[in-house]
Amino acid sequence: MYKKKYYISVQAKSIFQQQGEAPYELEIEATEQQVVKLRNLFDKMEECDIDSMIRTPTPGIPYHHDHPNDSYDYYLRQIYQMINDLGTVETQQHVSSIMNRLDTMG
Repeated sequence: MYKKKYYISVQAKSIFQQQGEAPYELEIEATEQQVVKLRNLFDKMEECDIDSMIRTPTPGIPYHHDHPNDSYDYYLRQIYQMINDLGTVETQQHVSSIMNRLDTMG
């Protein structure tokens, strides 16, 4: 499979082939199938984000007992793991530090 360079913004949940299209944080080299999988993970994380926003007005539910937040965290870890696996050396170094911080979260 032929790999191309892509520019990723986890914050914006975006994937670009052209470096100047929008701000980005990370670079990967991936096949089209891998990019589709990463887009699907971003979509799932977005769904969890919407679910947690809908639940937000409900007071008294601690973060660690909130299923939408747990699901969001799960997909965030999956996304960073995939970016780490496909990333450039610089991306892998950066993602490694992010994943270490995610592991210390609830």
